[in-house]
Amino acid sequence: MKMIMPIGVDDFKKAREDYYFVDKTSFISDFFQTHSEVTLITRPRRFGKTLTLSMLRYFFDIEGADEHRKLFDGLAISRDAAMMAEMGTRPVLFLTLRGWKALDWPSMQAMIANGLQQVAREQVILRESSRVDEEDRNMLQAMYRSEAPFEKLKTALAMLLRMLEAQYGKQPILLLDEYDVPIQSAWEHGFYMEAIDFFRTFLTTALKTNPSLDFAVLTGVLRISKESIFSDLNNLSVDSVLQMKYPTALGFTPEEVQKLAADLGHADKMAELRTWYDGYRFDGHEIYNPWSVLNYFAYGCEPAAYWVNTSGNAVIAELMKSADREHFERLETLQQGGTVQGYLREGVIYDDIGKDEDALYTMLCTTGYLTIAGIRRLGTERQYTLRLPNLEMQALLSIEIVKRYQNGYSKSMLVRLMDWMFDGDVERLEDGLGSYLERVASTFDTAKGKEAFYHGFILGLTAVLVPDYEVRSNRESGYGRYDVAILPKAKGQPGVVMELKIAESEDELAAKAEEALAQIQTHDYANELKAREANPLRCFGMAFCGKTACVRMA
Repeated sequence: MKMIMPIGVDDFKKAREDYYFVDKTSFISDFFQTHSEVTLITRPRRFGKTLTLSMLRYFFDIEGADEHRKLFDGLAISRDAAMMAEMGTRPVLFLTLRGWKALDWPSMQAMIANGLQQVAREQVILRESSRVDEEDRNMLQAMYRSEAPFEKLKTALAMLLRMLEAQYGKQPILLLDEYDVPIQSAWEHGFYMEAIDFFRTFLTTALKTNPSLDFAVLTGVLRISKESIFSDLNNLSVDSVLQMKYPTALGFTPEEVQKLAADLGHADKMAELRTWYDGYRFDGHEIYNPWSVLNYFAYGCEPAAYWVNTSGNAVIAELMKSADREHFERLETLQQGGTVQGYLREGVIYDDIGKDEDALYTMLCTTGYLTIAGIRRLGTERQYTLRLPNLEMQALLSIEIVKRYQNGYSKSMLVRLMDWMFDGDVERLEDGLGSYLERVASTFDTAKGKEAFYHGFILGLTAVLVPDYEVRSNRESGYGRYDVAILPKAKGQPGVVMELKIAESEDELAAKAEEALAQIQTHDYANELKAREANPLRCFGMAFCGKTACVRMA
């Protein structure tokens, strides 16, 4: 058994021949027995979607069937005689849209043309076959030579399926990977409607009651609304984090992780793996983040947020921009291991992003930041209990919150601000806050919900401390409710409590800061820090006016 971790390997043949392989082939049987004409599988990034489609391709593809059969020797599917009889019996069209990203519509058009040119290049048999319609063959040749009119490319997918059926005398299978990547790219860069117009025709002509299609499997992160892109597609079955048919098909189960750890001689690491990378609940099944588990072992069992460079999502960034104080307080609750209640809805309408308050939690859940801890029925609606799945997501959510207020500052600068706070260096802390506000306040309007802005500002800065510390706001302690507190997780760590005030003019700043400090002392807001034996224990009264800060410490 090979012990090299398949980091970033999404070709089934390569994964089987050169790397440690976690056997997920039982999915082939489960899927084949229950599949719809069109199946959309959505999961967070790096959960194995491309590798799963590649596995289906090698199993069903009529081309190279004899050679591919040995790839499945010894795997779960090889013990299913009925399914093995289906192996290598169908033509397969595999297309990934992962790289179809662009900054403007002309560039996206070129990307689409180049992507389809690559498909045409691979289809040598179809380009030369006398079995296929001559007009279709000429169009495929035009695609190959980059001479096809762009408008004609809208129906290229349907044409390719038609040609495959004519060539092999059997309905082909369509495997379409990361179908939502170009749509999201278009939304990010301002040509959403042009992209929707193209991909609606591109997909619907191939998928809707197509006599040249056996079945299709699409994968992506988001379920784009049926109204936007899958118009009148009534043969679509969706397998998502909200409604699952194949909950263990992607991601690793506890048993799979336990076997992996034992095979590598690290069975003693299961507790650490569980804390960092477990916690997803898919239809009641416990699932680990596969990308991070593999990286954990590849890097000598060093726990870290390995997903940080793969799960970036502009939708999340946009939602964070529009998050108000209430949302930030809920995100803070999540950071501390708590739960929030929310309503989730599938079918993304990008125009609603930033306007629909449920969109934030739907996106966080769909993209893997949150997982469903419980469901409560309220009439015809479902209210979901949501939480962060593990320590990795706790760290990554902190990064997103920090980005919200980072505005050009490095993370090291944020850490220095926290160091000055812990050290009680009031002068540097005051100057640092003022300098930070010079940048941030030019982006966010401090006149709108003044206190909410500064409260969110401080929470954004302190998020850099999670998960090493607990950051809480508006919690009871002593005889009242403090604004923000940094609580140690172990005795002897520093602890901070802060009370914030707004001054109408800079002349009032010092008095307001003193008033805030007095409030901390009068109401014993530091009580919880004392109980945790924080050392040192810092109490700060802070006052803000526009881009100016004043800090007092006891």
